[in-house]
Amino acid sequence: MKPLEDYLIVDFSQFLSGPSASLRLADLGARVIKIEKPGTGDICRTLYTSDLIMNGESSIFHTINRNKESFAVDFKDAEDLKIIKKLLAKADVVMHNFRPDVMKRIGLSYDDVKAINPKVVYAEISGYGNHPDLKDKPGQDLLLQSMTALTWLTGNQNDGPVAMGLSIVDMLAGAHLAQGILAALYRKTVNDSGALVQVSMLESAIDFQFETITTFFNDGGELPLRTKSNNAHAYLGAPYGIYKTNDGFLALAMGSIRVLAELLKCDALLQFSENKFGLRDKIKKVLATHLKTQNTDYWLAILEPADIWCAKVLNYQELFEEEGFKVLDFVHKVTMGDGYSYKTTRCPIKIDGELFISEKGSPKLGEHNEKILKELM
Repeated sequence: MKPLEDYLIVDFSQFLSGPSASLRLADLGARVIKIEKPGTGDICRTLYTSDLIMNGESSIFHTINRNKESFAVDFKDAEDLKIIKKLLAKADVVMHNFRPDVMKRIGLSYDDVKAINPKVVYAEISGYGNHPDLKDKPGQDLLLQSMTALTWLTGNQNDGPVAMGLSIVDMLAGAHLAQGILAALYRKTVNDSGALVQVSMLESAIDFQFETITTFFNDGGELPLRTKSNNAHAYLGAPYGIYKTNDGFLALAMGSIRVLAELLKCDALLQFSENKFGLRDKIKKVLATHLKTQNTDYWLAILEPADIWCAKVLNYQELFEEEGFKVLDFVHKVTMGDGYSYKTTRCPIKIDGELFISEKGSPKLGEHNEKILKELM
């Protein structure tokens, strides 16, 4: 039996943040009913991140909405709203990621739902919480990365602000919401009470940077300074970074410069008797020049036996050919109700040695209407 089996989650959320939270709960055994607008559904169904169309819809929708049911109802319609409220009366968790006040306007705020279901766990993600000047702005990942200074940690010193290549704030907010929901469900089992769980993308993006922000506050307010080249962390000295080799790239984490000089037979590094933070640009410049002289595997054969923290930089094709990846059995095949199958990733959580796998793919819009209506009537 999966940990969240017999829990019912009614999910109004769209895009990435909310659906990523309900995906993880579905992986852990919860039944997730996705509420969608008739005709169009979750906007993510047509939000294409590339030209790839899978079974008529966007790849991102299939990725983040597998193992869920779709219930297409118009909550602005009075009769449909009655049906929704019947469903909410049965729910353990109700969640959404609309802008503040949207659910209140349609009569499905926390107080409204609590009146129907007093012990409900009501969870919401917003872009900016109730910040009076920001609450109505779009809660979009790139905007949040930019507004929270996250873009000044990636790239090199002269690159200007650089965004991360993933919708990281969406995923962080989703993870935080899932954590909050799980905590609230635990409390519910202990004292039989519901809860209001609130997460904002703004706070998630700031919390993500707790390490660098703490350094900023306690280091005289000095702004993070990326290295001129090979940057991987604004607050770590050399050799920390990614370096080009003769045939690829090599990642080097923390390490003694003198030890590296001896192992790599790089006499030019010997001038740096101490690995001072202020010398990191000069050290990296010497390292970058030297590491280009040999292939990646040549350097790994020297560094790994000496317990130097290093790694070959892989692309997707190389990663998926690695034996270490194959052993994980991380590629998961799921099948939709119409028989369409696709590959994706599985849940990364293991409990008591057990993986939580479901072969159920993403739902077609309104696919489960008949089934759910029969249960409610």
